[in-house]
Amino acid sequence: MNWSFLAKTHTSDLVYDFYKSIHEINEADWNAVVNNRNIYLCKSYLSAVEDSKKDEIQFRYIIFYDDERTPVAVSYVQLVDFHDRGTKYYDQICKVQDIFKNTILSALNIKVMVCGNVFSCGENGFLFTENVNPGQAYAALCKALFELRNNEKSENKVSILLLKEFWPESFNKTGVLTENDFKDFEIDVNMVLPIHPSWNNLDDYLFSMVTKFRTKAKGAFKKSKDLVIKDFSSADIKEHQKVIEELYQNVVERADFTVGKLNHTTYEMLKDNLGENFIFRAYYLNDQMVGFTTALISDEMVDAGYVGLNYEFNLSHAIYQRMLYEYVILAIERKVKELRLGRTAEQIKSCLGAVPTNMKLFVRHKNTVSNHLITPIVESISPSEFELRKPFKASFNASEPN
Repeated sequence: MNWSFLAKTHTSDLVYDFYKSIHEINEADWNAVVNNRNIYLCKSYLSAVEDSKKDEIQFRYIIFYDDERTPVAVSYVQLVDFHDRGTKYYDQICKVQDIFKNTILSALNIKVMVCGNVFSCGENGFLFTENVNPGQAYAALCKALFELRNNEKSENKVSILLLKEFWPESFNKTGVLTENDFKDFEIDVNMVLPIHPSWNNLDDYLFSMVTKFRTKAKGAFKKSKDLVIKDFSSADIKEHQKVIEELYQNVVERADFTVGKLNHTTYEMLKDNLGENFIFRAYYLNDQMVGFTTALISDEMVDAGYVGLNYEFNLSHAIYQRMLYEYVILAIERKVKELRLGRTAEQIKSCLGAVPTNMKLFVRHKNTVSNHLITPIVESISPSEFELRKPFKASFNASEPN
């Protein structure tokens, strides 16, 4: 089922169709826009998430067309409940929970319409082609989201619209969002390691470091030498689902917040659908699984995903540190331009050479009065502070593009 509406933009009209399932979309039109530019918007990824999480989250998809019926943009939307403090997603979308915890809004039953992906960080909710300018694209997106919100049934009435998360290069393209009363705010930085073109292996990477940090890295490898690392197939993931859930829960219980929770079923489907572009690695100590990591890979980046840990052995065997260095090795082997390590443990990740990258979100309340009250709250949100380490030699330019 789909609905079409007219979106008034700055220079022309776009029409758009809504879909309630990735399996109902016009696949050719969707692919014409995505064109392998974002792995989080490819059907293989989206179908794995929808099929494994449809009992918990509702999904919406939008395809935008110009006046010649040529597809020019797509959007991915998730409807998430925040109506109860015990709900698993209440504190799970970045730091936007600071808004919902405010006394003004905490009494409301809140359903959030997220243009983006609660399971990943980055601009994974909206993509447009060069055939439409940013002003057109974002004006059409606003119109479509407002229409979508208003056309949801009573049980899906949306209180908050959230657009997440924009990279710095997009900050100057989003003026239309503020014109439509969206409030912007910055969250914790994403730690990103540019992969230098001179790195062909781990030794090259370590050679670029000053002695102190090279010694630190070698120490982590020495402490973790007894770890055995295995790449899992979807069958392996299914076989070890219980311990996978236990290891992930260990991490969740220590986190201030998480960005949505995937499960072993999602991992199985992602491995089946994406093959070598989805990596699930298990870490063993004396035949006992003590950790796992996940990653999505595209032509230009490795995006570190969820991890699980047995903290009993973490310090003694430097498990987490080893995981981070293994991400670096993976990025070098895949010859990508950058490794995205996410928002947590910023200082540790900076020891690897990762640099902080600012991220911005946009939020809008359906109620005009409440939307005005949001302003001082979002203005009070700022990235966490940490001590940035600089591990590379002064002569080495880690930010040089690949």
